[in-house]
Order: sequence, then C-alpha cells, then structure tokens
Amino acid sequence: MRARAGGIAALVLGSVIWSAAPVSAAPAEGVQRTTISAAERATALRFWTDARLRSARDLDAPPTASTPPAASAAGGRQAAPGTGEEVRVAPLPAPGAAAAAPALAASDPTPWTGGGLISTTAGKVFFQNAGGGTFACSATVANADNKSLVLTAGHCVVDAGTGEVYRNWVFIPGYANGDRPHGTFTASSLFHLDQYVATAGNANYDLAFARLAPLDGRSLGDTVGAQGIAFNAATGREVHSFGYGGSAAEGNGERLNHCSGVEYPDAGREGSTMWGIDCVQTGGSSGGAFLADFDAGSGGGYLVGDISVSAGSSEYHPVLGNEALDLYRQAGAA
Repeated sequence: MRARAGGIAALVLGSVIWSAAPVSAAPAEGVQRTTISAAERATALRFWTDARLRSARDLDAPPTASTPPAASAAGGRQAAPGTGEEVRVAPLPAPGAAAAAPALAASDPTPWTGGGLISTTAGKVFFQNAGGGTFACSATVANADNKSLVLTAGHCVVDAGTGEVYRNWVFIPGYANGDRPHGTFTASSLFHLDQYVATAGNANYDLAFARLAPLDGRSLGDTVGAQGIAFNAATGREVHSFGYGGSAAEGNGERLNHCSGVEYPDAGREGSTMWGIDCVQTGGSSGGAFLADFDAGSGGGYLVGDISVSAGSSEYHPVLGNEALDLYRQAGAA
C-alpha cells in the first residue's frame, strides 16, 4: 500500500448489540451495490488457481484528491467521529478457536504469531480488472446479521477514476503461504460509497464491504468468526493494524503482519478526516484492519477503519461515520 487510511469504528460477530436503529435492507443514499451471479461466482472459483494467486500483484493505493467537496450529489461529506451516536457490534469467536498471547509488536510491521480470532478473520482478497490484470488486497470479517461481510478498502473494489467494479472477487480467510485453510469465499455483492467515485478517489471515503456467498452450506462468520465493528467511535486511541504487505520484509504478501500505536489525525492533506499511526505496511495491505479495543490474548477487537493511505512514516484509515454505517446496514442485512 502506498498511501491511505481511515477512522475509528468497531464491530464483531456474535450476538449483534445495537445502540441505534436496527439494520435495514432499504436502499441508502450514497450506497452503490454490485450483485454477482452464481455463474460469475463459479467462474471466479475456477479462475483463482494456485498459480494465479502467486502471480497477482499486490495493490498500491492510487493517487487521490486531497480535499473532498463540502457536499455532493452523491450524498455529501462524511460526518466526523462524535457527530453521531456510537454503534458497535461485538466479535464472534471462531468455532473451537484457541487463543495464544503474542509478544508486544514494534511500530514497524512484524509477523503476527499470536493466533486467535485475527488469524482466522484476516485474509487476502484477489480480483481482476477490465484489462485482465490480477491484484491482491487485504480484508477482515466484520460481524453482521448475515454473518457474511468483510471490510476492505474502496480501491480494492472499484476504480475511482472509471467507476469500474472489479470482477472475479474472492476472499481467502487465514491465508498463509498460499494455503487456503478455510477455503475460498466468493463475493455475491460488493458495496462502496458513491462519494468515493464522485470525488475521484478521495481517501476519506476509501472503504467498502463485500458480502460473501456461503461455502459448503456455511456462512463466512460461522466458519471463521468475525471481528466487531464500531461507527462514530472515539478517536485518538491505541489501535492495531493488520495486513498482507508485499515487501520482502513483510513476507512478500504471504503472511499476516501487525502494527500498533496511538492514532493521530492526518494533518498532511487539507480536508482529510483520516487517522493513522507511526507504521507503514506496503502494497497488498490495503483494506486490512484497524482495530480498537484489541485483546492480544483472544485476537479480537472492533474494526474502526481499513488501511487506506500511507505518507512518510504513517499509515491512515478513513473514519467509519454515518455514511459508512449506512453502507454497512445495506451490506449486512440478512
């Protein structure tokens, strides 16, 4: 990942605990949904051979406009944290998962060896663009009513310059060194914010959800568990980030890496509402988790953003505000 990041929110799979209105399937303003047919999903499964997984390019974040408009026909500017009621959903432990306590991580990316829920709910995304190129990002399972969601970056779902939604989109939870320990889940729907395309890729809106089809009759959440997620959450807290960076120091995209730190606001771009930490994960980590209230023993926490942008020695995530909540409600309805 080259430069991008986001806000603070949390949610986890298990019993869904709301402090706001229940999830609704009604269309939401500013939400773009792309539905993927069963035939297209079958094609995606056949397409992603082991050889294609190995040859996929780790995706960097594209250049982005620095200042979003104050309002747009796509739904206006995303609210800053604290301007709406906080909404959070708790994590869902993986079936039969055993947690191990890891050593403290340094600020630079280090291999995650702690196991726990993050080792099953983090994974790699693979997709193809219209030109035939194959690419890899990161994503994380988020709790929802349908137990079928992952949070990732907008630029891992749609080309902000053209509006092209990527195809042959799959998620491999727990990916490690080419292994698919829990199988390959295909996307049945992809959801992104209209603002992301309307602003030509402004990183404040660089988030997306994918709804995954069941595999062998089981939902994604029932298979691997899910992290919690929070919207309109407090900022400036200790957070942990996880992704599959593609540099040699990060294992060439073949292992899950970890950073931690107290987040601070992005002061480098006018109009930015992003928050970040003193760490940089490289191409392929885009879309990976930023987790608050992370418990190293269980490997669980609350998603508050996705790895989006890096600048200098910092990586940033977009804030999960009211518009992200609308997107989540649309994507997470059963």
